Amino acid sequence: MTGKKVLLILILIMTIFAIHAVKNKSKRDTFTSGNGCFCKLQGEVDDCSCKVESLDSLNNRMIYPRMKSLLSKDYFRYFKVNLNKECPFWADDSRCAMRNCAVNVCSEEQLPDGLKAQTEQHDENNDEAQKDCDGEDLGYLNTTISEEREKAFQNWTKYDDAQETFCEMDDDTSPDMKYVDLLLNPEKYTGYKGESPHRIWNSIYNENCFKAPEQPAYNPQALSDYSLEGLCLEKRAFYRMVSGLHTSINIHLCHNYLFPASTCYGKEEWGLNLEEFQQRFDHAQTDGRGPQWLKNLYFTYLVELRALAKAAPYFEEEGFFTGDEEEDADVKQGVQDLLSVIKEFPEQFDESKLFKGNKKVARALKREFRDHFLNISRIMDCVGCDKCKLWGKLQVQGMGTALKILFSGDGMGPQSIVKAGSKNKFQLRRTEIVSLFNAFGRLSSSIHAIEEFRRLLR
Repeated sequence: MTGKKVLLILILIMTIFAIHAVKNKSKRDTFTSGNGCFCKLQGEVDDCSCKVESLDSLNNRMIYPRMKSLLSKDYFRYFKVNLNKECPFWADDSRCAMRNCAVNVCSEEQLPDGLKAQTEQHDENNDEAQKDCDGEDLGYLNTTISEEREKAFQNWTKYDDAQETFCEMDDDTSPDMKYVDLLLNPEKYTGYKGESPHRIWNSIYNENCFKAPEQPAYNPQALSDYSLEGLCLEKRAFYRMVSGLHTSINIHLCHNYLFPASTCYGKEEWGLNLEEFQQRFDHAQTDGRGPQWLKNLYFTYLVELRALAKAAPYFEEEGFFTGDEEEDADVKQGVQDLLSVIKEFPEQFDESKLFKGNKKVARALKREFRDHFLNISRIMDCVGCDKCKLWGKLQVQGMGTALKILFSGDGMGPQSIVKAGSKNKFQLRRTEIVSLFNAFGRLSSSIHAIEEFRRLLR
């Protein structure tokens, strides 16, 4: 073999090694970039004494499996909601026409006995549109309410006026109120994107979150773009709750992502999208903000965990009625089991630190806090995708219910026992209970999903 041939072979071998080195570097960079999502998921949650590691352990071992079981029960899976309310802030000109945006409502025959109406009223114009819950088309629901439930709604409404409600509630008597089976309409990626959702989040962050005057406007392309420097505890808490909810929603979209037909052997498929998760939360790809957004999820989780703990005496007296005695008993027992775990957790969020100091200033700040959150609940009616609107309304209402538990009523101090029918007349509607448990369930599933993404990136 001539020297020239040997030289060529050596050059070829070196080239092959160089190519492999570049590929391995790319893999290492991807790994490092991926783990950059989790660089802040350690130590204490901001403005709390609880550690991220404690919440991971509590949630993934104790809370998540219990919530998953509970939310499959009839009491929690059927949510009554009005998806036809008009946007109060701008013309709703960006409706999502894709089938994945559609919500399948339930016919009365598919509801538990406790939720069924005793009389039937059919709209002839909608008869042809009535479909099974497992169909792809939008369905019509008979919305008549039994006499027993009417009386309950009237009693609840009486109490509502005395409460400091943090969320705008749908009118239970509206003909547009329909029951939706949440298990048949899961929160997932629908393809709803572009100007419409950007306008939603822009309005939430720029017009309703608190910020310093010199702070730049929110950038929809980069999720939230906020500095909390100079803000008081209450205003920081407000932002972190909203950011945590936003983070949770984005995790669900990544965890249940629709892959187009071209990448899945000719058909669409749902699955976990690791690349999308990194794009939304990786340190390098979000200018360092993504890991903090993930940490804000834990703050929101702690707030709703505390609300469940504080209202435990109330929920322990709740019947969770659907008409199925055996399942109702199982739900009651399951709720009590969940609450026993939550109450034993020592590092609860401390709402007593909020709205302190000068009483006049504190009352004004609390009123501003409440008004901003009410606005956010109204913005949910501007969402152009029905499935996104459903889960947006439910999760914002759940958070609003948590705030109502933590801060409403004169007799609702941090250590007060909240009981159904107690003299302070604190009361929750069924829809508030359903939304609170489901909203907390969404946060719980997000923290569980983070562990899945973490394992994959390892």
